Amino acid sequence: MNEYKQIKDMNPGDNSVHFKAILSKVTAGKTNGANKSNYLSMTLSDNTGSIDAKYWNASDDEVRHFKAGMVVDGQGDIIKYNNQRQMKVIRVMDINISDEEKYALAPSAPIDAAQAMKLIHYTIDHMTNKTLKAITEKLIADNESDFKYSAAATRNHHEYVSGLLQHTVTMLKVAKRLMGEFSTDAAKNVEALYDGIDKDLLYAGVILHDIGKIKELTTPIAPNYTVEGNLVGHISLGAQMVRLCAHDLGFAEDDENVTLLVHMLLAHHGLHEYGSPVLPAIPEAELLNLIDNMDARMNMFAKTLSDVAPGEFSQRVYSLDGRMLYRKKESEGA
Repeated sequence: MNEYKQIKDMNPGDNSVHFKAILSKVTAGKTNGANKSNYLSMTLSDNTGSIDAKYWNASDDEVRHFKAGMVVDGQGDIIKYNNQRQMKVIRVMDINISDEEKYALAPSAPIDAAQAMKLIHYTIDHMTNKTLKAITEKLIADNESDFKYSAAATRNHHEYVSGLLQHTVTMLKVAKRLMGEFSTDAAKNVEALYDGIDKDLLYAGVILHDIGKIKELTTPIAPNYTVEGNLVGHISLGAQMVRLCAHDLGFAEDDENVTLLVHMLLAHHGLHEYGSPVLPAIPEAELLNLIDNMDARMNMFAKTLSDVAPGEFSQRVYSLDGRMLYRKKESEGA
């Protein structure tokens, strides 16, 4: 058997490629026509990318057996379908590997997690508002491992190991630029772009805005929703975590710093129809919503276009208003 081929290196026309991947998603269906047969629609992922796959003529046992989160070994032919790569699976079987191997195989954020956490801690250490600093410091310290490795979503954006950390740190870097700061290099600091912004409140909101995701989602490998995630959701869960933390630290329930931080979390989706129970009522909450939305959408652009050939369009991306995204051709002078 040939060595495993990484998903990023699979191209239309490659036949009988040998793969080992995470079964990120799997749904069963029936073909049309008189002789209906089973098929499985799969998303296969490794630490280099993901690919849509179809397994035709699956047996009833296979339909019942394959579940998201499994590690699978198999072979398939790579074709082009709707301007996207797709695999026609020839054979597939699940295999057992250690948790360490599974994490190494799984899609993960293209960041140095240790360095990313240094920026989080540096930012907290330099807060001057004692209330916001204490709450942010305790929530990160109490949940550091989950915060470091959790996905940020089940689909659409940052839906992989350390996706939450990548999303948070990118947002924090944007917030720092707006406030005239450059990560941890104080020598480069310049004038803030907007006046009257409470820097500590903005940074605390950025760091904690998705803290509820660690309770909303299951394992970062093929993440799904927990019972709490489905019934309560990360926005309310995060607000609860802030309130409980503030209580444990001895802050009064009517402390305005606590109330404003809770507001930041509750309003960070910006609109009622996007899940926020309240709309941003302070400039820091408005900035948080804009930065959050910008980073999520840019991640969706990058993910979609990574699987599109230069000069071609993607399929419609319904999380981006049903748009077909275009990947520009390589510049001749590049």
